[in-house]
Order: sequence, then C-alpha cells, then structure tokens
Amino acid sequence: MKKEDEIFEKELKSFAEEFLKKTENKEILIMSHFDTDGITSASIIISTLKKLDRKFSIRILKNLEEKTIKGLPKDKIIFFLDLASGSLEHIKNNNLKDVFIIDHHEISQKIPENVRIINPHLTNKQKISTSGLAYLFAKQIIPEAKELSKLAILGMIGDCLEKEIDSLNHGILEESGVQRKRGLLIYPSTRPLNRVLEYSSNPYIPEVTGNLKGVLEILRESGIIPERGKYKSIMELDEKEMKNLTTSILLRNPKIKSKDLVGDIFLIKMFNKIEDARDLSAIINACSRSGRPELAIQYCLEIPKSKKEAELAHIKYKQNIITGLNFVQETKKIQGKGFVIINAQDNVKDTMIGTIASIISNSSIYEEGTIITTMAYYEDKIKVSSRIVGRKGRNLRELLASVTNLTGGESGGHEHAAGCLISRKKEREFIDILKKNLEIELIKI
Repeated sequence: MKKEDEIFEKELKSFAEEFLKKTENKEILIMSHFDTDGITSASIIISTLKKLDRKFSIRILKNLEEKTIKGLPKDKIIFFLDLASGSLEHIKNNNLKDVFIIDHHEISQKIPENVRIINPHLTNKQKISTSGLAYLFAKQIIPEAKELSKLAILGMIGDCLEKEIDSLNHGILEESGVQRKRGLLIYPSTRPLNRVLEYSSNPYIPEVTGNLKGVLEILRESGIIPERGKYKSIMELDEKEMKNLTTSILLRNPKIKSKDLVGDIFLIKMFNKIEDARDLSAIINACSRSGRPELAIQYCLEIPKSKKEAELAHIKYKQNIITGLNFVQETKKIQGKGFVIINAQDNVKDTMIGTIASIISNSSIYEEGTIITTMAYYEDKIKVSSRIVGRKGRNLRELLASVTNLTGGESGGHEHAAGCLISRKKEREFIDILKKNLEIELIKI
C-alpha cells in the first residue's frame, strides 16, 4: 500500500471512530447534494445509521448557501455529503458544534477545528465519488456494508468516473460483484435500440437524438431490422451490427472518437433484474432533479412501490432534456475563441442546466478545450454550470471563483466541472466579467 493510501486509511478509521463516539446520544442531520452521487451517498449513510440504530433526519439540497448554514441547528451533529468543501468559512462563522463532512470536491479554505472531513484532496488525490467514500466509511462501522457497494458504483458512474478507475474504486468494483462488459456506450444497453437512440444525449447524435425519423434511418443504414416488431438491444448486437452502427454514428458526428464510443458497460442487479448502471444512475438523477429526492432515495433502497414511479419520472425528465437541448441548439449564444456562454434564462430549468452543459461538452460539437458555460434562472438567482470539452484546460472552479469574488455569489466544484450561484441582478455584470476573463486567458496562451 502506498504511503498516501495508508494515511487515507488511517484518517478514515479515525473519522469513523469519532463519528461513532459523538453520535451515540445525539441526533444527526444529514445534508446531501441532489445529484446521483449525493443521493447514493445519502442512501448508503441512511442504511448504515439504521443498522446502528442512530436517530437522524435528512435534507437534500440543490446548493449549499450561506443562509442555509446560518439556519442549521446547533444541538445536532451535522453530516454533510457531497457538499461543504467550499463552505468551510461559513461553517466556521456560524459556530456549528460538531460537523462531519464526506466529500470529493476541491478544498481551498482552512478546515475549522470543529470539522472532521474525509476528502481525497487532503490525502491520496484519488478520483473517487462521495458515494465511494461513504461506502468505505460504512465498511469501517458495519459488517453488512458490502451490500451497499453497488450504490457506490452508481455514484461513481453518476460522476462520470468510470473511465478513470483508481485503486479505491477498483476495490469497490471487485467487492460489488458488478458485471463489466465491453460494448457501445449508448445506454441503456439492455433496452430496444430505437428507444435508446431517440433519447441518447451522451453521446448526442445530430439528426438522431430526439428525431424518430432519424433513428429509423440510422438503424436501417446499419442493417439492424426489427424482429417480431422489436429491435435488439445493444447487448444483443452481433459484431457486424455493432461495427455498422458505430460507423453510422461517427459519420453523423465526425468529432466523436471511436474509442469514446466503445467501452465498459456496468451491469447491476436492482429490483431482482440486471440493468445498465448508467440507466439506473440516470433514473436516480432524474427523480431528484425533478423535485423528488425522496423518490430517488426510495429507489436506491429498492422499496418496491418506488420502481414504476421513478421510471415514469425518468421518461418525463428525458423528454424535458431533449426540449432543453433543442432550445440551446437554436438560441443565440455568446461565443469567442475557446468559449461559449449559453444564457437560457427561464427557458430551461435550473435543475437541468448542468446536465445540458455536460451533454454539450461531451457531444463533440465544439473543439477540445472549449469552455461551455450555461446559465438558468433559479428564483431570484442564476444557476451557472461550466464544463470543458475534453476535460483538459483551465481550472473552472478557480475561474468561477475569480468572477464571483467580483460579482458576489457562491461557487464550487471540480477543475473541469464547476458551478456557481449568483444574483439575477448581477446577470449582465457576471457575463461581462466572465467573457473578459476567458478572452484574457486566451491572449495569455
């Protein structure tokens, strides 16, 4: 074991021991993010605390704002998941007594004395989801934790970490018993291809995504025909059909690299059925972003009544994503060399704008290194999400932090996927400063 991993293991053990001690006779308030990683992390911790017979309540958040931290109870243990690495100053200023954080976002602030935190940026720098960290924490304190490993894998896939599996995630994968197969990376790989292609957003296929006529054309072109009125799934394609379909997709989007179209497909058993992990992750995400985080958690915990309702929420969410993508494709954009700013205002929901930024950045519509920034109204604020095509270039967390330092607002995230929340009154000022920052960096290069 590497020295960094030994330090991480020691920190994790100490964190778990102190958590057990502090929470013995106190109620815990779990605060988790509303994306797939946050929901699966919360589900892992809920299952763990139930086994420990600890008292707890839970809140799922879109954003962790200073006013939220100000309103937190002082008499409870606060347990942040997939949140708070960028809010340490606010936590310190509000005199919370006992705070525990499991997170994987970058840290730029000093850790207060009353905060215990597990974050790979402090030790081994491994790329691991919060759900993966939550699972490793659960393993420290309950013997039945192994059954929760598949939730850690869903969180990993929700955060797009399956292409860079470090040793910690590799170990979780081995423990989970999740099946891993090579195939075309369009999901779900277990459903009929005509429906899969119609709603394919990652990859986004021009003239096929959201276009039934285009779907039938690409299938016919690839020599894939329905059998007894039903199309095959990706997992059922033979080698020739797979090759033909891959070629047809590449012809419609020449910027997509063939190596990015074929890769590992993870198959997980949920509700006694083998499913594509990417689809399960998307269902969880859709429920939460549609304003139903409680349904997303029920789905993770495999409560039978949640299955059909969650799947219906996912269908509606996919339809809304297609509508949002169509709007973004047609709307006027603020563009320069190496950047695109898309201000959707109230035409796209704030809960979907980050997903749309990710889809566009993965679509190969723009050149590698292009910074995609999307904006959408959220009450009296604006939700901003930034992504880099190809995940190589500037540190977006630092970029947005430098802008919000001037305009006000709260920012956070990762080097190549970050976001912020600003006042609607600062809309024009934010765009002008961001544009200037992006243009200045281009000149420096």
